[in-house]
Amino acid sequence: MKRMLLGIVLSCFAFSTQAKEYTLGVVPQQSPVKLFKSWKPIVDYLSETTGFKISLQTEKSIAEFEKVLYQGGYDFSYMNPFHYTVANERQNYRAVIRAAKNIKGILVMKKDQVDMEALIKDDNTQFLFPSPNAFAATLLIKYELLTKFGVNLADKKNFRYVNSHDSVYKGVARGIGQLGGGIQRTFNNFKASKDKDKIVEVYQTAAYPSHPIAVKSTMPQEDCAKLMQALLDMPDELKSLLSVKKMIVTNNDEFSVIRELSKKLDIVVRD
Repeated sequence: MKRMLLGIVLSCFAFSTQAKEYTLGVVPQQSPVKLFKSWKPIVDYLSETTGFKISLQTEKSIAEFEKVLYQGGYDFSYMNPFHYTVANERQNYRAVIRAAKNIKGILVMKKDQVDMEALIKDDNTQFLFPSPNAFAATLLIKYELLTKFGVNLADKKNFRYVNSHDSVYKGVARGIGQLGGGIQRTFNNFKASKDKDKIVEVYQTAAYPSHPIAVKSTMPQEDCAKLMQALLDMPDELKSLLSVKKMIVTNNDEFSVIRELSKKLDIVVRD
């Protein structure tokens, strides 16, 4: 009898001390190899600092990531600002942390092209974007093409989606498209590629709140607080892997401007 009671006590103790498990989803702006190289040390740090067992998860494309995110498939996630507005509406994700620096979209083209504005207005120009709802690399570019250059790509249909930022840069470098949307961080990282000398940044959009890390509403508040503190205290060498200098606390209200932009672009998100 004593042996049986001792076994029950030990099994209960083992269960109570088992680390909580959480999944971090990361939007696949780059190839899986580059993404894991950047995020794996961060996940290891978060696991060690919080005591949680955190696993890193991404998908083969931004479209696949969106499907999982909008179904609530990650416990917390690094996503673009537009993704956040949809995830907040559908699954009540809450934005908690973001990089202090705001985000801008950029346009790139081959170095042997000479007139960006002429290319923008040329009906034969092929634009490349990573995915329909990539925030800075697609939506901000489309928005400013419409509002600053009078070019509505929704009408002209002269664009393609190619799955990732790196695919955009490679596509422009190799002549698959003449202009491509991206962001400064992924473009800087792409400069290690063999195609780096073939393309150049030619345009920047206005600045908007950057990619948030958001948590599901089902995560206990004390666990969320641990994660937030660990992210705020993250060493500089880890933040540099994401090209981030400082993390700050954010909230849902900060992304109201993104909701207004989405309305102007008349974006429809399909299940």
